[in-house]
Amino acid sequence: MNDLMPRVPGRPLLWPDFVFDLADSLRETTAEIYIVGGAVRDALLHRPLKDVDLATDGDGIRLARQIANQFKGDFFVLDGERGVGRALMETPEGRLVLDVAGFRGAGLHADLRDRDFTVNAMAADIRGDLSLLIDPLGGEADTAARQLRRCRDGAVTSDPIRVLRAVRQAAQLSFRIEPDTLREVKMAAPLLADASPERVRDELFKLLALPRPVAALRTADQVGALGVVLPELTPLHGLAQSSPHIFDGWQHTLLVVEHLTNILATLSYGRSDNLTGAFHLGMVAVALDRYRGQVQAQVNTLWPNERPHRALLLLAALLHDVGKPAAARQDENGGWRFWGHESVGAKLADERAAALRLSNGERERLVAVVQHHMRPLLLDDLTPRAIHRFWRQSGAAGVDVCLLSLADFLGARGAELDQDDWLALVERIRILLQAYFERHEQLVAPPALVDGHVLMQTLGLKSGPTIGQLLDLIREGQVAGEIHSTDEALAAARRYLEG
Repeated sequence: MNDLMPRVPGRPLLWPDFVFDLADSLRETTAEIYIVGGAVRDALLHRPLKDVDLATDGDGIRLARQIANQFKGDFFVLDGERGVGRALMETPEGRLVLDVAGFRGAGLHADLRDRDFTVNAMAADIRGDLSLLIDPLGGEADTAARQLRRCRDGAVTSDPIRVLRAVRQAAQLSFRIEPDTLREVKMAAPLLADASPERVRDELFKLLALPRPVAALRTADQVGALGVVLPELTPLHGLAQSSPHIFDGWQHTLLVVEHLTNILATLSYGRSDNLTGAFHLGMVAVALDRYRGQVQAQVNTLWPNERPHRALLLLAALLHDVGKPAAARQDENGGWRFWGHESVGAKLADERAAALRLSNGERERLVAVVQHHMRPLLLDDLTPRAIHRFWRQSGAAGVDVCLLSLADFLGARGAELDQDDWLALVERIRILLQAYFERHEQLVAPPALVDGHVLMQTLGLKSGPTIGQLLDLIREGQVAGEIHSTDEALAAARRYLEG
């Protein structure tokens, strides 16, 4: 099919008001300009639009700058070589990302044919009638059939990132991948090893940011993509677990991701009654609802290039047990135990963060969450000192650690969950979060009574690890109510040195 004639679709295209405002602003432009890609698909499916792609026979960067200026938005060059510009604008429907690029090839048909899947290869003339659809590759029929079909043979192998995109969009849209396309997806999956790490990272984070990413993760595993992108996960398949785990390493990991997704949904403002109707999630809501705002603020944090913290947290859930195969030992009864796997897992997580080109902040957070994810499960006696030590060692990652530990507990036990044990853990997490959000100065970071300089000057010490040990000792004395003044702090330091 080669027909670029606009026609009335079987289902009306539903555009937000901003698109009509944009169309009005471009009426006098002489260049060809079309809305293309996922925006047209979503307009046909009546899904909300957060991203709009424009294709033009003119200068994409210049047009993006013009649009940003017109609507008082932000502009930057997305890809100078391909002539792609991005405008970021605030609209009544929320923030909108608008990318403008020159045609891929000689005209609109070549541009659409060079795209990934037919449902993303439809267009609408923004300078014409926005109720009409341009669909030379049959994207509307595939949308109605709820299937992803490649635009041409080799569309996926020519750009292996489309393997992850196929998996993500199939889960996101509840579409199936058409059989010939699926075969090409499986064929192209090993090629992800040679793809740009930054592009792999960005597509992986989009997948993890889905409301329910487990279905996409299962598909990514089945087509052979996940083991290429996150090879640390491969040894978890079939890994026998020790009590109380009742699943192998991979099934446990998927369950942890699923439970963490449900816990985040339970602590969101848009949660459903179906979630809190389950005992384990209902108890989370009862105990932790008062911290819902603070938890959401953390989960909704954006890292560089607007990568969502939620996706980073779910990546930590995926990697939380990657050290176990290397640390596995059989005990005298033939059961498996894992000694020191948290430190092994933290090292592997750090290596993967570097390979994915994560920022330093993301890398540190990922490693900390993986390294400390077992700590809340092992805290039996929540004395002020124990609470302080937890937050001193986990830092800002502690909130993430608390959430992951809840999911890890559920993922180990499945239907064999002991309600009393669960209530005890939820209460433990409540106490930890209360300390962080409500008693921060009292239990987490008490005001300094002395600093390292005072200790060295008063006690005749040299700079070194002893100073840090003394400062930790004094802070712990403060949270325990044993040290209240500078004199008491110095006296405690002297006793420590003498003893």
